[in-house]
Amino acid sequence: MPRFELVAIDLDGTLLDDDLKISPRTQEVIARVRQQGVHVTIATGRMFASAQPYALQLGLDIPLITYQGALVKTSQGGQVLYHRFVPLELARQVIQTVNEYGYPINVYLDDRLFVEKITPEGEMYARRSNVPLHPAGDLLEFLQEDPIKVLVIQEEDKLQALEEKCRKIFGGKLYITRSQPMYLEFMHPEATKKRGLEAVASHLGIGPEKIMVIGDSYNDLEMFRFAGFSIAMGNARPEIKERADYVTKSNREEGVAEALEKFLLDG
Repeated sequence: MPRFELVAIDLDGTLLDDDLKISPRTQEVIARVRQQGVHVTIATGRMFASAQPYALQLGLDIPLITYQGALVKTSQGGQVLYHRFVPLELARQVIQTVNEYGYPINVYLDDRLFVEKITPEGEMYARRSNVPLHPAGDLLEFLQEDPIKVLVIQEEDKLQALEEKCRKIFGGKLYITRSQPMYLEFMHPEATKKRGLEAVASHLGIGPEKIMVIGDSYNDLEMFRFAGFSIAMGNARPEIKERADYVTKSNREEGVAEALEKFLLDG
């Protein structure tokens, strides 16, 4: 196995436990990995504002892959390495389509979260992400520029029909994925974790074969295909685990720490 030079780690369900915290053991293992000269970054569907505190907690000074890859930005300096936003007209079409179902919608502009009105679903999302909600009224009237991302919140089974419809309408025009079973996300077709990871790797001069990725959901699969070695969490669904080179323990059992120790620190 080649010596890895870059590790990209998802946040929710991966690096974070069920209380949305990074365990002391995992922090210590990541510090040891970095001391060996291996770069570590975060690859998440979260906003930059939501991911940055975790990066600072770990002392990372490297571009972070946020919004599924729509925004790659350094954790401390604020330099934008890569960005791809949703074309305004397509974003408006997505909102119109979702409005037929009456599901809550998040729209992201300038790394801020806008909603039509405060809902229990929006409040739950904001608490989980530790970011404020900005009520904007009618989103079709409010939206006047390309958003970073559009996200729909609803129970997993209720999202299925909407997802199928949107894939028929926007397939090839937008990247559609789920970061969590209840979050349906719409991004620019070149806004994926793979594209974000490519940007970080190119910036650092590291080839795909020297990259390890760790994740737990559908939005991690493009990273799995790109990187030299992919690791799925024990809490991932079977179809995610099947696509990985290795399956570690769950996020509740410090699976990230287990994987990094096994492949980067042993020996």
